[in-house]
Amino acid sequence: MRIDVTFPSNGLQIAGHLYVPDQHTGVPGPAVVVGHPGTGVKEQAAGLYAARLAAEGLVTLAFDAAYQGESEGEPRGLEDPAQRVEDLKAAVSFLTTRDQVDPERIGVLGICASGGYGLAAAGTDHRIKALATVSGVDIARQFRFGADGNQDPAVLQSMLDAAAQARTAEAQGKEPQTFDLFPATEQDARRGGPHVFEGWEYYSSPRGMHPRSAKAMPWSSVDRIATFDAFRAADLITPRPLLMIVGREAVTAWMAVEAFQRAHGPKELFWIEGASHVDLYDKDEYVTPAVAKLAEFYAAL
Repeated sequence: MRIDVTFPSNGLQIAGHLYVPDQHTGVPGPAVVVGHPGTGVKEQAAGLYAARLAAEGLVTLAFDAAYQGESEGEPRGLEDPAQRVEDLKAAVSFLTTRDQVDPERIGVLGICASGGYGLAAAGTDHRIKALATVSGVDIARQFRFGADGNQDPAVLQSMLDAAAQARTAEAQGKEPQTFDLFPATEQDARRGGPHVFEGWEYYSSPRGMHPRSAKAMPWSSVDRIATFDAFRAADLITPRPLLMIVGREAVTAWMAVEAFQRAHGPKELFWIEGASHVDLYDKDEYVTPAVAKLAEFYAAL
């Protein structure tokens, strides 16, 4: 059963889908907050994992981050790491009010950028009793160093120049200044390499496209992102358990490895053979073993 819900986060109303297992007895039990990738919405990868985990007997909550999807916030599409971490904590707060949920048995699952945000949230919110990530990344490292870690430092500097100019333009009364997140065509996406193409294919083709997922980002996101460090509090998660699920072929895997090395444990790095970063969003041959591992992990809540 899926229930439309809303809850507050820093004064903004957040839209979510609460999944309650059909076999739920009404006795308070474990629950999991599921955070979506940076440009996603609750109807995409987060909703898929939430529904699959609900089928395993867990109450789950997928939601749209502030400024995105059906949640409140202007400018639309803003990526604010501090707000994204607060959204996860607000989602935990919401679950503590539900009769179906034992407030001492709440976990978080972060997909892609929400994996990094989950590390930051769990490090400082002891109500989160377990954290798992799927294709987890730190969005700041991705902007600073590129998805593969080999980006020329000049790229970020040029983006910060553009962000500064955008703030000035907006102060002078212009509309929010944005940049496109994906190439305009499949041909352009293929020229960008496999990682660019698979992101384009998921978000800009029928494979995973959703009308509310962000296709552009305000430039004012960039300077907010640049100084964030999702891994700073990874050591504070101990003694609560950490599971990081990573595709063996993901160019972003180096970030999950770095986060895993910073965490003190108990922890597990679980590789899905043959999977790329985006494969773990929706391809059943990779999602199925990931969900099985997650269900086993959260069973201990």
